[in-house]
Amino acid sequence: MLQIEIKNCFIELGKFLSQFSSEKNEKKSEVKNNDDYFDEFVTLIELSQSHNGWFTPEQVYFSINSWAKALEEEKLEKWLSNYTFKENSNKNIGLILAGNIPLVGFHDFLSVLISGNNVLVKTSSNDQHLIKFLAKYLISIDERLSEKISFVEGKLEGFDAVIATGSNNTSRYFEYYFKSKPSIIRKNRNSVAVLNGNESTEDLENLGEDIFRYFGLGCRNVSKLFVPKGYDFKHFFESIFKYKDVIFYEKYANNYDYNKAVFLMSLYKLLDNEFLTLKEDTSYSSPISSVFYEYYEDINDLNNRLENDSEQIQCIVSNNLIKNSIAFGQTQKPQLWDYADNVDTLEFLNSLN
Repeated sequence: MLQIEIKNCFIELGKFLSQFSSEKNEKKSEVKNNDDYFDEFVTLIELSQSHNGWFTPEQVYFSINSWAKALEEEKLEKWLSNYTFKENSNKNIGLILAGNIPLVGFHDFLSVLISGNNVLVKTSSNDQHLIKFLAKYLISIDERLSEKISFVEGKLEGFDAVIATGSNNTSRYFEYYFKSKPSIIRKNRNSVAVLNGNESTEDLENLGEDIFRYFGLGCRNVSKLFVPKGYDFKHFFESIFKYKDVIFYEKYANNYDYNKAVFLMSLYKLLDNEFLTLKEDTSYSSPISSVFYEYYEDINDLNNRLENDSEQIQCIVSNNLIKNSIAFGQTQKPQLWDYADNVDTLEFLNSLN
C-alpha cells in the first residue's frame, strides 16, 4: 500500500471517531461503514469499564475525542511533512503496549503503519478491546491492511524491531530479551508542574485537569509540584475543588483511603482536601489520589535539576518558568509530534530501512 492510502484510512477512522462524545453519539451519513460499526462501538464504549475498572465512559470518550482531532487531515499532513519515507518499507515491528489509559499505545500503532511497516501487536490485558476494534474498522476501509496488522496472543516472534512500554522492572527484561534487535524501550516517567504563586484560578483549574484526567494513571499526568518557599496551597485547593466528584468513584476512593492511611500511619505530614492528599517528597512518582510537592528557592537551580532528571520526566507544566514547559491543562492533549520520552518514533522506524 502507498503511504497516502494508509493515511487516508486513518483520516476515515478520525471521521468515524468524531461521531462519539460523552454528550451525544451522533451518527453521520457520510462516515464509511457506519451501519456495520457505529452501534458496535457504542456498545464497546459502554462495556469498557467492565473490561478495565478505570476505563469509565467519560475517560474513554476523552481519549476517542483526542484521537478524532489528531487524525484530521491537516494534523496528519503537518506531522508527516517533517519526514521523507522510503518506498517498500515492509519491516515487521513488534509492539508491546501498556494499558494504563485508554488507547495509550495507539500512537505507536499509527506510526508503524503510516511509515509503511507491518505491526505485530501484543496488547495489555488492561486495554485489549479498543485498539482491536479500531484495527477492524481500518481493515473495513481497506482490506489490504489485514496483511499489515496482526495481534499476538502468545510469544512475540518474527519481528525486525520492537517498541515496548512497561515499568522500570519490565524494561530490564525487555532490554535483555530484545538486545539483538533495534528497539525503543520505555520506562516509568512522571510529569511535574512548577508554580510561582502568580498563577490564576484558571491556570490552577487547568492544572487539576493535568492531575485528575484518567485518575492520574498516565505518565503525562502531573504527580509532583514544585513551589516556592512559603507557598500557600489555599488558592490551589480552592481552584481544584471542581474535581471533587472524583472521590465518588469507588476505585479512586479506595486508593485515597488506603494511601492516606499509609501516610498517616507513617507519621507523614499531609495537606488534604478530602479527595487529594499533598505530601512533601523528593520523589517524582506519587500514588493515585496523591501529589508530591517540593519547595525550591532558585528557579535557575530548579531548571538545571529538571534537565538533569529529564529521563524521569515526561512533561513539565508551567507559565514559561521552565524551558520547554507546556501550558496548564495540556498534558493529556499531545500533538502527533509530541513523542513519548522525546524519542522520535518515525525517525526510528525510518532508520530501519
